[in-house]
Amino acid sequence: MNFNFANPYTSTRLPVFARNVVSTSHPLASQAGLRMLWQGGNAVDAAIAAAATLTLTEPVSCGLGSDAFCILWDGQQLHGLNASGTAPDAWTPAYFKRKYGNDTQTPPKRGMDSVTVPGAVAGWVALSERFGKLPFEDLLQPAIDIAERGYLLPVVVQQKWAAATPELQSMPGFAQSFLPWGRAPKVGELFQFPAAAKGLRAIAQSKGYAFYGGEIAQAIEAFSAQHGGSITARDFANYKAEWVTPIAQNYRGYTLHEIPPSGQGIAALIALGILENFDVAGLRVDGVDSQHLQIEAMKLAFADVYRYVADPRAMDVTPAQMLDPSYLMGRAKLIDLHRAQDFGAGNPVKGGTIYLSTADENGMMVSFIQSNYMGFGSGCVEPTYGISLQNRGHGFSVNAQGLNPANLVAPGKRPFHTIIPAFLTKDGQPVMSYGVMGANMQPQGHMQTLVRMLDYQQSPQAACDAPRWRYNAGMEINVEAALSADTVLGLQSRGHRVAVINDSYQDFGAGQFIWRAGAPKVEGYVVASDARRDGLAAGF
Repeated sequence: MNFNFANPYTSTRLPVFARNVVSTSHPLASQAGLRMLWQGGNAVDAAIAAAATLTLTEPVSCGLGSDAFCILWDGQQLHGLNASGTAPDAWTPAYFKRKYGNDTQTPPKRGMDSVTVPGAVAGWVALSERFGKLPFEDLLQPAIDIAERGYLLPVVVQQKWAAATPELQSMPGFAQSFLPWGRAPKVGELFQFPAAAKGLRAIAQSKGYAFYGGEIAQAIEAFSAQHGGSITARDFANYKAEWVTPIAQNYRGYTLHEIPPSGQGIAALIALGILENFDVAGLRVDGVDSQHLQIEAMKLAFADVYRYVADPRAMDVTPAQMLDPSYLMGRAKLIDLHRAQDFGAGNPVKGGTIYLSTADENGMMVSFIQSNYMGFGSGCVEPTYGISLQNRGHGFSVNAQGLNPANLVAPGKRPFHTIIPAFLTKDGQPVMSYGVMGANMQPQGHMQTLVRMLDYQQSPQAACDAPRWRYNAGMEINVEAALSADTVLGLQSRGHRVAVINDSYQDFGAGQFIWRAGAPKVEGYVVASDARRDGLAAGF
């Protein structure tokens, strides 16, 4: 790809060019990854070290009680890892209706009854055992050091930390862990988390056993019982991360790979499959025609995803059916180029997250994402080991007559998931590991930035810096304030209900991009990091 490196957008970042690279949403996490590469580790070692560090430096978005997914190129082929959590054995629709009433539609948003078995730690262990070079204990040492010594709070994380405090300050363990001095830390103040250092050390020394079969699992069971939950150490002992085969969609001669359901990555593939039927490059990059077309394609994708995607064992359609070219061509014909629409699902049977990326000079590339879901997840923090627990259980339905019956809660089942890493190949060779974090913004960000790179030859950093839109529901979209006023007016004239938003962190996600230069030999990488977070792209 011959990128145009003249960036037309206001940016505080420049692309990084190096042979060994790490791109994350916090500088200390990027440096932790680089330490592993300097010590002779590979991209997987770097990713684990960075991910562990981010549980401390960006606790609004992830913690030791997170879930995770990964797509990696090992030098010869792609691998996918699903380290998302499963429902406790006690969880049934009757369990939630008994506790919360017959009218309840989902598990609660916060509290212990929103917590599925966290999978991130199991994901770190699985990646290390299969692909890592350095001892697992070494990979967590940077995070342990930071938990013990502390770090100075950066601007973006502090803003979100303070914003989450009023809702969560009374949740079990939250104030003890995240409100030193009885309040959120201020920018530049030192935050220390000695309980998490204890938890990390136990995880490191036992290669994860303490978390799933030992003292941490026992502590979480006791904490859960104390605060009205039902998750047990046995639920933890029964958990396993799962190696999966990524699903894919061709676009403009390249192939985008995503983790299969129960994640929403298939939404990006559907949208691109629809756009493949249009001459997107013939439209002005930031003009209303291009943006309208992409929005409508994304709406069609979400209509199917919200209807059909769940734990694949419960789905009544397959990803192959949802991605069938003739089906997507038919969906593309529904788009009116001059009018916004509210689409329903088709019938394919007939036809608070962090993202990071690493790569090394031997060609290994890692696309990794982990999350507590909403800001600080469940709000519950086991205090002895500093385990900040996700709230992924809120993604289940407890109503068999709901929009997506396949997503009905059941013991051992995975809920619908929002976090998705992405990977791009061309002719079977690696091109880019990338991701854009932020709830349902993630597939939208995958599509928007990839269209900019492949249809308009914008560089990864320019595609990262460009203004974004976010589809919500019905005819409602949010757009960043940097999008031109003419384009906003044009979208409104076509029937889109547009809200212009200044808070980019909250609505438009943040990405990390590593584009490989050279094949078959690695000449280096072009790396971008999103200015919407406190991040850093770094390399040597």
